[in-house]
Order: sequence, then structure tokens, then C-alpha cells
Amino acid sequence: MAQVSLPALASLEGGLSRYLNEIRKFPMLQPQEEYMLAKRYHEHQDPQAAHQLVTSHLRLVAKIAMGYRGYGLPIGEVISEGNVGLMQAVKRFEPEKGFRLATYAMWWIKASIQEYILRSWSLVKMGTTANQKRLFFNLRRMKSQIQALDEGDLKPDQVKAIATKLGVSEEEVNSMNRRLSGDASLNSPLRSDEESSEWQDWLVDETESAETRLGESQELDGRRMLLQSALGVLNDRERRIFEARRLVDDPMTLEDLSDEFGVSRERVRQIEVRAFEKVQEAVKAGALAIANAQGAAKIAAAHASAGSH
Repeated sequence: MAQVSLPALASLEGGLSRYLNEIRKFPMLQPQEEYMLAKRYHEHQDPQAAHQLVTSHLRLVAKIAMGYRGYGLPIGEVISEGNVGLMQAVKRFEPEKGFRLATYAMWWIKASIQEYILRSWSLVKMGTTANQKRLFFNLRRMKSQIQALDEGDLKPDQVKAIATKLGVSEEEVNSMNRRLSGDASLNSPLRSDEESSEWQDWLVDETESAETRLGESQELDGRRMLLQSALGVLNDRERRIFEARRLVDDPMTLEDLSDEFGVSRERVRQIEVRAFEKVQEAVKAGALAIANAQGAAKIAAAHASAGSH
């Protein structure tokens, strides 16, 4: 999308306060106004429409970014990464789907911030599977829930509880807890004897090539677009339940949703299961359509190449 000019964000706390005051000056958009601006940008790439859509949601980015202050990174950089995610959301937002930009943008903002934290938090590569990322971003909250607030290793029963809840191994919980409790010096010996190897001697450079990272990024974008398109097959109630149960780090309970919609917990569970099945079918259909289109394009290219010889 076209470059959007945003208020300057200094790294100092005073600069942050000024930034927060500046972004409060941008007006919030009414639903119809937001729809028209999004449609204008989607159809005509109007930079002024993009600017209004982005600046009206800067407060949302700042609010989400404040939830990631516990990772030891400059909050200004965290907000900046969240703003990048917001701009990506505006670029891909389809107003005809019938939901607000903020609902769609939250996912992109969080994803952008979390990827930045995973890239920057340590010299040693963190785990990158979905379960490991969930562990990284939820371990502090889980420790708080079970009153495991002390530094140092967790008790075996605490490790087991967290591993079961987050779907990871107990070894991964212990490893991540030690990392989050503070990085040890890479020059620290593995054992107390003088001839012991240092930690850095055992570190392996597992950095992926730029080509691999680009391919994974493009694949992730494709999956996001497939999911976003698939959500369009759900009605409002199905979508709300599906997102609240499947697309957030801290899912709502069946009881909370049953109260919200005035139906039984079993009915909420049935709606969730059916919504998941509908999304799965839509994703598969979308992926098949893309594969067929790519196949047709390759065949056409091959025919064109053969005809030119």
C-alpha cells in the first residue's frame, strides 16, 4: 500500500506519552464511514482513505502493544511493529465481508508483534511451531494462574499442568521457563570445573536462508487469506463463537458464550463444531481452486513456451 505518514514515536517514555496524546486526536470512524473508506481504498487504492483507516486504529495498536511490555523490548518498537501489522490488515481488508476493520486487524497486529518478539528476544533461536509460540506467549500467564511466581525451575506438578494445558512437552516447558527467567551468559560454563565447555560452544546456527523465510512468509499469507475467505461462509453467531473459541490465545468458555447468546452450553458446542466443519470445507475448496488455477497457469505457460520454439 502507499506510504502512510504516522506520528513520530520516540523511544523514551516522554516520547511515548507525546505519541499517545497525538494518536488520540485522530477521530474514531462510524461503521458506515469506515465501510466507505475501506471500499474506496479496496477499489481505487486511494491513499487518503488508507491514511484515515490506519490513523483511526492507532489507539488499538497501542493498546495491544502494551500487553507485550514484559518481554524486555522497547515499547516504541513493539508499537511500530504493530502499526506494520495494521497497515497489512488495511491492505487486505474486504469491507463486503460485513465485519469491522478492528476485528480483522487485531489478528494482524498481534501476529506482527509476536513475530517481532520471536525474532528479537534472544540470540538463540526460539521454537517456531504453533505450540511453542503459544508456550512462549502464555507461560507467564499460566504461571500466574497456578501461583508459580518465583524465579527458577518449576515444580514437576506445575510443569506437567502447563504442558498438558498448552499441548507441549514437559521438557519444552522447562526450557522456555529458564529462557524467560533471564538469559544466562553465553560464556557461562556448562559445569563448574574449569575445563568445562561454555554454552556458546554448543550453539548451532539454525538461521534459515532469506529464500526460506520468504517462502514461509508467502505461505503464511496464503493461509491467512484462505482462512479469512472461509470465515465468510459463517453467519454472525457462528463466526463469533468460532473466533472466540478457536482464533484467540485465551478462548472463551462455553458457559460465557451460552450466557451471551442465551442458549445452552451444549448448543454452543454444537455451533462451534459445525462452524469448524464449514470453515474446513471452505478452506479445502479454496486451496483446491488455487491449486487448479496454478496448474492451469503452468500448462498455459508450457504451451506458450513450446509454441515459441
